[in-house]
Amino acid sequence: MQDIKPIRVFLKVAELSSFAAAARTLNMTPASVTRIVAKLEEELGQQLLVRTTRQVALTSAGAIVAARFRPVIDNFDRVTDEITRAARPDRGRLAINAPMSLGVRLLPDLFDSFRLAYPNISLEVTLTDALVDIVQDNCDLAIRVSGPPSDKSTIWRKVCEVPRKIIAAPRLFERMQIPETPYDLDPGFCMSYSASGQAEVWSLRKDGAKRQVTAGSSVISNNGDFLYSLAKLGNGMTLLPEFIVKDGLATGDVTPVLKDWSIAPLWLTLFYPPYEVLPPLVATFTDYFDSYLREVPELMFSD
Repeated sequence: MQDIKPIRVFLKVAELSSFAAAARTLNMTPASVTRIVAKLEEELGQQLLVRTTRQVALTSAGAIVAARFRPVIDNFDRVTDEITRAARPDRGRLAINAPMSLGVRLLPDLFDSFRLAYPNISLEVTLTDALVDIVQDNCDLAIRVSGPPSDKSTIWRKVCEVPRKIIAAPRLFERMQIPETPYDLDPGFCMSYSASGQAEVWSLRKDGAKRQVTAGSSVISNNGDFLYSLAKLGNGMTLLPEFIVKDGLATGDVTPVLKDWSIAPLWLTLFYPPYEVLPPLVATFTDYFDSYLREVPELMFSD
């Protein structure tokens, strides 16, 4: 907005300690920047900046103005961005969180395709295997691979199911017998995926029979790729989503364990803050994400 432009220009000069650098950043001429700041100083009746031999420095009055106006401008931009995102399905900025393994394997191609379709949507992507508070962390949506959601403070959408397999390197079975039933699983060789530091419980089914096995606690990690790498080196067995292990199964680096027993799949779910109505920009990404996964069968997800 034109009324706050002088403040924006002044804050940029203060941030960069240079009229010339601020002009380049703002795509303006140095003369225009100098004139705008001088006009602002005239209106306020205070000198805000002083030129030294090497840089531009704030006066005491300038420091007060910068400290008071910077949060005002930041809040103004945040509200403007929220209003824009609420009104435009194809323009704005999306803050997205995703788990590390899924993000590295899936999202580059998906985002490349998405940005071709929606070039005016900017993406801020955070990859973490820790569960995030999407409200406190100002996240527009979070992609999660987990069990069915139980959090009542958010809204969510199930996209698809993610099959899982117990896998191990063939070399592991040079040291131990290949398990034929869940009773044959040695917890000492079963590595746990867990974000809480607790040993993981594996639930298996076959022909109506149900068995639960508590995996070991000698190796516990919240990252599937780390566990897969350990398994590939022969350190033990681990239960992981199929999208992590499929390449290793194809090359023979790892082999399935108890493949006649089924394991409940995880859910690939989109979590949102408690919107009353899904913002059009968020809905645009949600629909694209859903369609992309259904058109890429090699990802090995199931409906």
